Amino acid sequence: MTEQLTINFNGVPAYDITYNTSFDNLGSFLSGFNADDKKCLIVADSKVASLYLDAILRVMEPCCKYVTAFVFPEGEKSKNLDVVREIYKKLIEEKFDRHDFIAALGGGVTGDMSGFTAATFLRGIDFIQIPTSLLADVDSSIGGKTGVDFDAYKNMVGAFHMPKLVYINRETISTLDREQFYSGMGEVVKSALLADGEFFDWLEDNSGNINALDMEYVAEMIYKCNIIKKNVVEKDPTEKGERALLNLGHTLGHALEKYMNFKMLHGQCVSAGCVMAAYLSLKKGLIDEESLGRIIKLFGKFGLPSVPVDIDVDEIVAYTKNDKKAIGKSIKFILLRRIGEAFITLDVSDDDMRDALRYYIDNQTKWI
Repeated sequence: MTEQLTINFNGVPAYDITYNTSFDNLGSFLSGFNADDKKCLIVADSKVASLYLDAILRVMEPCCKYVTAFVFPEGEKSKNLDVVREIYKKLIEEKFDRHDFIAALGGGVTGDMSGFTAATFLRGIDFIQIPTSLLADVDSSIGGKTGVDFDAYKNMVGAFHMPKLVYINRETISTLDREQFYSGMGEVVKSALLADGEFFDWLEDNSGNINALDMEYVAEMIYKCNIIKKNVVEKDPTEKGERALLNLGHTLGHALEKYMNFKMLHGQCVSAGCVMAAYLSLKKGLIDEESLGRIIKLFGKFGLPSVPVDIDVDEIVAYTKNDKKAIGKSIKFILLRRIGEAFITLDVSDDDMRDALRYYIDNQTKWI
């Protein structure tokens, strides 16, 4: 398997994803980036900083003109404009200019927020992604979508800003707790569902090896997800059309995430949202009962989450109206024609979504 994957933008190579088993090779990539003449701000949350910041500093300090760090409290609640303001302040006080760059060290929250900061500081400076979670490895670090939450509305403020490098150290997955690992697996199964039925079959066959963190299988899984995302974002880099397919499971998933006040992880909510989307695909005569059963079973192998039985279904549906996927009174929803083929539709009503939520609530004890 290749140790590097190039992502193109408008047909031109934009950045590489590089696959590693430590942080040791990061220095060689930074030298190709002329980092010795640049300042770098490493952005990390408190948990990731406690695990990896010292190691990253040891690698980066000899390679850059100057390196400093900004550490923020762990969690989705930090992904907001107030924290971005503090990063701006740090950059200004440390006299960063357009020649310098940000390194996002961590998961999806860090990558999204760092990328947004880089996109907007001085009208745009460079940044690199150093993902440390499975979710970031397979999804959020790739494609150039950046953003922050606004008044708890998920990713409502953002920009497209391509990284200069995505440096994946697969060994960081071994430090994830099981809940964080399963959050990443929500995006993995989503990727297979929307674009690659053979990959879905492979996940079914190899779920035991993946759950055991056999790195041979984990490495192949990450690469397969990256290929899927590469193929989608290269065709539609700024989400004018086909890229919306990557939002499979996200319409109700994001609404559930907000309703739960971000006490459920993003990938957990995506898993639940994908099951609901699959159920609606069955109800609309697009997939069969066997396919729905396979989807539920595979998510179940990777920690399909339970939700409180007393959740307010109407409130969750109301939250979908404030999602960035809303178009007037309609909402862009992703359904399945089959396992491995998703499509975009506006033909999902509020009653459909209520039905899907109630189906999940009523049947979750059979799956979890």
